[in-house]
Amino acid sequence: MVNTTAAMVSGGVLPLASLNHISIVCRSVEESLDFYMNVLGFTPIRRPGSFDFDGAWLFNYGIGIHLLQSEHPESLPAKKEINPKDNHISFQCESMVAVERRLKELGIPYIQRCVEEGGIYVDQIFFHDPDGFMIEICNCDKLPVVPLAGQNFAMAACKRVASVKQQQLPMPVAQVAQATPAPAAAAASQCVPAPNPALQRVGGAYLVRVRGGGPG
Repeated sequence: MVNTTAAMVSGGVLPLASLNHISIVCRSVEESLDFYMNVLGFTPIRRPGSFDFDGAWLFNYGIGIHLLQSEHPESLPAKKEINPKDNHISFQCESMVAVERRLKELGIPYIQRCVEEGGIYVDQIFFHDPDGFMIEICNCDKLPVVPLAGQNFAMAACKRVASVKQQQLPMPVAQVAQATPAPAAAAASQCVPAPNPALQRVGGAYLVRVRGGGPG
């Protein structure tokens, strides 16, 4: 594990400037190219001619997407259930309603989540590209960026672990009888506009509304 605190103190962090691109191995570059152009709005850009393998480069929103044709597409894993805790790339958007409407029109399966922090609610939509790589669309700019450094970061991580372990402990029967919904839990229900959390079919898309937030 990298000691980020020591690295910052010694000036040993890499002199990075910004995210440049992500690369995705594809079963079909043509199919993925269509998705990233016509669903996510990326623009194809010139790719170095010295490459001796198939692929495509796209750019928008200040980042690049590099598509790489798999040499053995049949060996790529099959699509799996949409899981917000899986690897993904996240895009900020101006209208979650417009995103959801467009996904329904395209018949792309997706799920929704909501994160609450200090009375601020962040909406999230998760779906897959043609190869099962997950895309998140959110209005995450509502949340302030609050850096954690050094001991504060370590303490926050420890508190999180302790909290999870405590939640997993069985509650005595007496406490169960006296338990009442916490205000935070009631507030979190605002994240779920649909009363039925079960799987629904809306247009051509499968929609699951789930309490609780995604990992980011």
